[in-house]
Amino acid sequence: MSNIVNDKVENYIRETLKPSQGLLRDLEVYAEENSVPIIHKEVADLLRVLLKLKRPKKILELGCAIGYSSLFFADVLDGDVEIVTTERNPLMLERAQENIKKAGMEDRIKILVGDAEETLKDLEGSFDMIFIDAAKGHYKMFFDMLIDKLNHGGIVISDNILYKGMIASDDYVVRRKKTIVKRMRTYLDYICDLEGISTSLVPIGDGLAISYKD
Repeated sequence: MSNIVNDKVENYIRETLKPSQGLLRDLEVYAEENSVPIIHKEVADLLRVLLKLKRPKKILELGCAIGYSSLFFADVLDGDVEIVTTERNPLMLERAQENIKKAGMEDRIKILVGDAEETLKDLEGSFDMIFIDAAKGHYKMFFDMLIDKLNHGGIVISDNILYKGMIASDDYVVRRKKTIVKRMRTYLDYICDLEGISTSLVPIGDGLAISYKD
Protein backbone atom coordinates (compact mmCIF):
# COMPACT_ATOMS: atom_id res chain seq x y z
CA MET A 1 0.00 0.00 0.00
CA SER A 2 1.40 3.39 -1.03
CA ASN A 3 -0.60 5.52 1.46
CA ILE A 4 -1.02 7.95 -1.46
CA VAL A 5 -3.69 6.52 -3.76
CA ASN A 6 -6.37 3.96 -2.91
CA ASP A 7 -5.02 0.51 -3.87
CA LYS A 8 -8.04 -0.29 -6.04
CA VAL A 9 -7.67 2.96 -7.96
CA GLU A 10 -3.93 2.42 -8.37
CA ASN A 11 -4.39 -1.15 -9.60
CA TYR A 12 -7.11 -0.07 -12.02
CA ILE A 13 -4.88 2.61 -13.53
CA ARG A 14 -1.93 0.24 -13.93
CA GLU A 15 -4.09 -2.46 -15.50
CA THR A 16 -5.69 0.02 -17.90
CA LEU A 17 -2.52 1.66 -19.20
CA LYS A 18 -0.86 0.15 -22.25
CA PRO A 19 1.93 -2.29 -21.22
CA SER A 20 5.56 -1.73 -22.15
CA GLN A 21 7.26 -3.78 -24.85
CA GLY A 22 10.73 -5.10 -25.64
CA LEU A 23 13.72 -4.06 -23.55
CA LEU A 24 11.73 -1.71 -21.32
CA ARG A 25 9.39 -4.55 -20.37
CA ASP A 26 12.39 -6.80 -19.68
CA LEU A 27 13.83 -4.14 -17.38
CA GLU A 28 10.52 -3.81 -15.52
CA VAL A 29 10.52 -7.55 -14.87
CA TYR A 30 14.16 -7.47 -13.76
CA ALA A 31 13.49 -4.54 -11.44
CA GLU A 32 10.53 -6.27 -9.82
CA GLU A 33 12.41 -9.55 -9.36
CA ASN A 34 15.51 -7.84 -7.93
CA SER A 35 13.84 -5.07 -5.89
CA VAL A 36 15.38 -2.31 -8.00
CA PRO A 37 13.38 0.93 -7.69
CA ILE A 38 12.24 2.35 -11.04
CA ILE A 39 9.53 4.85 -11.92
CA HIS A 40 6.01 3.56 -11.39
CA LYS A 41 3.97 2.64 -14.46
CA GLU A 42 1.48 5.48 -14.02
CA VAL A 43 4.32 7.97 -13.47
CA ALA A 44 6.03 6.75 -16.64
CA ASP A 45 2.88 7.35 -18.67
CA LEU A 46 2.49 10.88 -17.29
CA LEU A 47 6.14 11.53 -18.17
CA ARG A 48 5.48 10.14 -21.65
CA VAL A 49 2.85 12.83 -22.24
CA LEU A 50 5.12 15.58 -20.83
CA LEU A 51 8.02 14.43 -23.00
CA LYS A 52 5.88 14.47 -26.13
CA LEU A 53 4.62 17.96 -25.27
CA LYS A 54 8.02 19.43 -24.39
CA ARG A 55 10.26 17.45 -26.79
CA PRO A 56 13.39 18.21 -24.70
CA LYS A 57 16.69 18.01 -26.56
CA LYS A 58 18.86 17.68 -23.43
CA ILE A 59 17.89 15.89 -20.22
CA LEU A 60 19.79 15.58 -16.95
CA GLU A 61 18.86 12.68 -14.69
CA LEU A 62 20.01 12.12 -11.12
CA GLY A 63 19.85 8.44 -10.23
CA CYS A 64 20.41 6.06 -13.15
CA ALA A 65 20.11 2.67 -11.39
CA ILE A 66 19.74 0.07 -14.19
CA GLY A 67 19.16 2.76 -16.82
CA TYR A 68 15.40 2.35 -17.07
CA SER A 69 14.37 6.01 -16.91
CA SER A 70 17.03 7.19 -19.35
CA LEU A 71 16.12 4.47 -21.83
CA PHE A 72 12.44 5.27 -21.37
CA PHE A 73 13.07 8.96 -22.11
CA ALA A 74 15.13 8.08 -25.19
CA ASP A 75 12.51 5.64 -26.42
CA VAL A 76 9.66 8.16 -26.11
CA LEU A 77 11.73 10.79 -27.96
CA ASP A 78 12.82 8.33 -30.67
CA GLY A 79 16.47 8.82 -29.73
CA ASP A 80 16.33 12.52 -30.62
CA VAL A 81 17.76 13.62 -27.27
CA GLU A 82 21.01 13.84 -25.29
CA ILE A 83 20.83 12.46 -21.78
CA VAL A 84 23.33 12.86 -18.95
CA THR A 85 22.69 10.67 -15.92
CA THR A 86 24.49 9.83 -12.68
CA GLU A 87 25.17 6.62 -10.78
CA ARG A 88 27.50 5.66 -7.93
CA ASN A 89 26.56 2.02 -7.26
CA PRO A 90 29.03 -0.24 -9.17
CA LEU A 91 26.48 -3.04 -9.62
CA MET A 92 23.80 -0.70 -10.92
CA LEU A 93 26.35 1.04 -13.12
CA GLU A 94 27.43 -2.21 -14.76
CA ARG A 95 23.83 -3.22 -15.41
CA ALA A 96 22.95 0.23 -16.78
CA GLN A 97 25.89 0.20 -19.18
CA GLU A 98 24.85 -3.23 -20.45
CA ASN A 99 21.26 -2.09 -20.98
CA ILE A 100 22.26 1.14 -22.71
CA LYS A 101 24.55 -0.82 -25.05
CA LYS A 102 21.81 -3.35 -25.73
CA ALA A 103 19.50 -0.49 -26.72
CA GLY A 104 22.17 1.01 -28.98
CA MET A 105 22.03 4.29 -27.07
CA GLU A 106 25.70 4.71 -26.07
CA ASP A 107 25.97 7.89 -28.15
CA ARG A 108 22.81 9.36 -26.62
CA ILE A 109 23.16 8.50 -22.91
CA LYS A 110 26.24 9.46 -20.88
CA ILE A 111 26.71 8.23 -17.30
CA LEU A 112 28.65 10.33 -14.78
CA VAL A 113 30.17 7.86 -12.34
CA GLY A 114 30.30 8.73 -8.64
CA ASP A 115 28.38 10.77 -6.08
CA ALA A 116 26.13 13.24 -7.86
CA GLU A 117 27.18 16.00 -5.46
CA GLU A 118 30.73 15.70 -6.82
CA THR A 119 30.18 14.73 -10.46
CA LEU A 120 27.75 17.60 -11.07
CA LYS A 121 30.06 20.35 -9.79
CA ASP A 122 31.84 20.77 -13.11
CA LEU A 123 28.92 19.87 -15.35
CA GLU A 124 28.79 22.10 -18.41
CA GLY A 125 25.91 23.09 -20.65
CA SER A 126 22.22 23.63 -20.06
CA PHE A 127 19.20 21.35 -20.07
CA ASP A 128 15.54 21.39 -21.06
CA MET A 129 14.53 18.90 -18.37
CA ILE A 130 16.01 17.70 -15.09
CA PHE A 131 14.77 14.49 -13.48
CA ILE A 132 15.65 14.09 -9.78
CA ASP A 133 15.41 10.53 -8.46
CA ALA A 134 18.49 10.27 -6.25
CA ALA A 135 19.08 10.54 -2.48
CA LYS A 136 15.75 11.79 -1.11
CA GLY A 137 17.31 13.86 1.66
CA HIS A 138 19.35 15.94 -0.81
CA TYR A 139 16.72 17.12 -3.30
CA LYS A 140 17.01 20.78 -2.28
CA MET A 141 20.78 20.70 -2.62
CA PHE A 142 20.50 19.17 -6.10
CA PHE A 143 17.83 21.67 -7.12
CA ASP A 144 19.94 24.64 -6.02
CA MET A 145 23.02 23.22 -7.76
CA LEU A 146 21.22 22.75 -11.06
CA ILE A 147 18.43 25.30 -11.44
CA ASP A 148 20.76 27.75 -13.22
CA LYS A 149 21.52 25.01 -15.77
CA LEU A 150 17.83 24.64 -16.61
CA ASN A 151 16.74 26.59 -19.67
CA HIS A 152 13.83 29.00 -19.33
CA GLY A 153 10.67 27.10 -20.19
CA GLY A 154 12.31 23.92 -18.90
CA ILE A 155 10.99 21.60 -16.20
CA VAL A 156 12.35 19.89 -13.10
CA ILE A 157 10.63 16.63 -12.23
CA SER A 158 11.20 15.34 -8.69
CA ASP A 159 10.14 11.74 -8.04
CA ASN A 160 9.11 10.06 -4.75
CA ILE A 161 8.27 13.38 -3.12
CA LEU A 162 5.47 11.95 -0.94
CA TYR A 163 7.66 9.02 0.16
CA LYS A 164 5.01 6.39 0.94
CA GLY A 165 2.76 9.08 2.38
CA MET A 166 5.23 10.01 5.14
CA ILE A 167 5.68 13.55 3.82
CA ALA A 168 1.94 14.23 4.06
CA SER A 169 1.25 12.79 7.50
CA ASP A 170 3.24 11.94 10.62
CA ASP A 171 0.92 8.94 11.01
CA TYR A 172 2.97 7.17 8.33
CA VAL A 173 6.45 8.25 9.40
CA VAL A 174 8.99 5.55 10.24
CA ARG A 175 11.35 6.75 12.96
CA ARG A 176 14.55 6.10 11.00
CA LYS A 177 13.18 8.18 8.11
CA LYS A 178 12.46 11.34 10.14
CA THR A 179 15.43 13.29 8.75
CA ILE A 180 14.49 12.49 5.15
CA VAL A 181 10.88 13.45 5.83
CA LYS A 182 11.90 16.78 7.37
CA ARG A 183 14.21 17.62 4.48
CA MET A 184 11.66 16.65 1.83
CA ARG A 185 8.99 18.82 3.46
CA THR A 186 11.45 21.70 3.46
CA TYR A 187 12.21 21.06 -0.21
CA LEU A 188 8.55 21.05 -1.23
CA ASP A 189 7.82 24.24 0.71
CA TYR A 190 10.84 25.80 -1.00
CA ILE A 191 10.00 24.94 -4.62
CA CYS A 192 6.32 25.80 -4.16
CA ASP A 193 7.22 29.30 -2.92
CA LEU A 194 10.19 30.05 -5.16
CA GLU A 195 9.92 33.11 -7.40
CA GLY A 196 10.15 32.29 -11.09
CA ILE A 197 9.18 28.67 -10.53
CA SER A 198 5.68 27.20 -10.89
CA THR A 199 5.25 23.83 -9.17
CA SER A 200 2.52 21.19 -9.15
CA LEU A 201 2.53 18.35 -6.61
CA VAL A 202 0.90 15.27 -8.09
CA PRO A 203 -0.29 12.34 -5.90
CA ILE A 204 0.68 9.64 -8.39
CA GLY A 205 3.06 6.73 -7.87
CA ASP A 206 5.14 7.74 -4.85
CA GLY A 207 4.44 11.41 -5.47
CA LEU A 208 5.73 13.69 -8.21
CA ALA A 209 6.65 17.38 -8.27
CA ILE A 210 6.66 19.13 -11.64
CA SER A 211 8.38 22.54 -11.58
CA TYR A 212 8.37 24.93 -14.55
CA LYS A 213 11.03 27.63 -14.90
CA ASP A 214 9.59 30.91 -16.20
